[in-house]
Amino acid sequence: MNTPTDPLAALWRPPALMGVLLGGEALAAIMALSPPTGGDRLVHFGLASLGIQWVALGTLCALFLLRRQLGRLPALRLAWACLVLFLGMSLLVAAAAWSVLSLAGDADGSRDAFVLRMLALALVVGLIGLLTYQNYWRSRQLAVRTKQLQLEALQARIRPHFLFNTLNTGAALVHARPDEAERLLLDLADLFRSALRGPQSIPLEEELALTRRYLEIEALRFGPRLQLVWQIPDTLPDVQVPSLSIQPLAENAIRHGIERLPQGGAVDVAVHVHMAAIEVVIGNDVPTAAGRSAGYAVGLASARERVHALTDGRGELAAGLAEGRYVVRLRLPLPVA
Repeated sequence: MNTPTDPLAALWRPPALMGVLLGGEALAAIMALSPPTGGDRLVHFGLASLGIQWVALGTLCALFLLRRQLGRLPALRLAWACLVLFLGMSLLVAAAAWSVLSLAGDADGSRDAFVLRMLALALVVGLIGLLTYQNYWRSRQLAVRTKQLQLEALQARIRPHFLFNTLNTGAALVHARPDEAERLLLDLADLFRSALRGPQSIPLEEELALTRRYLEIEALRFGPRLQLVWQIPDTLPDVQVPSLSIQPLAENAIRHGIERLPQGGAVDVAVHVHMAAIEVVIGNDVPTAAGRSAGYAVGLASARERVHALTDGRGELAAGLAEGRYVVRLRLPLPVA
């Protein structure tokens, strides 16, 4: 997932929905201030507001129902398809409004003129909205691409201390436990291969496997000083997550927790599957306040930026002390069915 791939996703968010509703009310107010015929402006505002909101919400519902089919279209065709749906909904609402006004005896002029006037207004509004959203989408793509380039630069800075420690551990195991040394080097190769292939999405199961490989490498280095506790469901959902979104959190737990404890400690990794999201919880024992490091904030900020960039702002990462342990909660959205 190198760039955002669903331009319609932003339409279902609360800020976008509120913007559509408030924009419709503003347009209704403008129409009420200059009605084509005499009458109560408040009544004109109410009728215009009702029609505009029916068009707006009807179009959004149609886009949501057709999101899978529309998602396969190129960006330019998708934009025009949305405009056609908007005009079609405007035509239906205009025809229905004329029928209601005719029954009430308030219709003025011919039906065709009324419908064409409403369609012309809808076309102007639709084109303005289309241009505005295209500019937003381009700026969003550029912003995410910029963030991805920053993340790629961070990935290029491979942590030398981890490499040296792992190689030293492997050298110590070559003669005494050659099988474990071979497994260590294979796990190290998998980790570096994943780090060097750039920001992308991988299955959750694969990301957890990379995290397990990393922690197994550290377990060989720390020996009995490191206890690992895994709480992973037998069946994981088939969901894509940002590559190396979980492993750095485990690395943080080792570097700023276990590594600073002379007696060692425990690292817990748990996965909880909810209705709309997956929550990954990583907890670790921590040293006293005097021995804690500010590196937590640096590592967490990098991980948070990565998750935000590669989930289009829908992922969340929270961290803090809880019952004497440092706990990080990573929440990743599940795809909409």
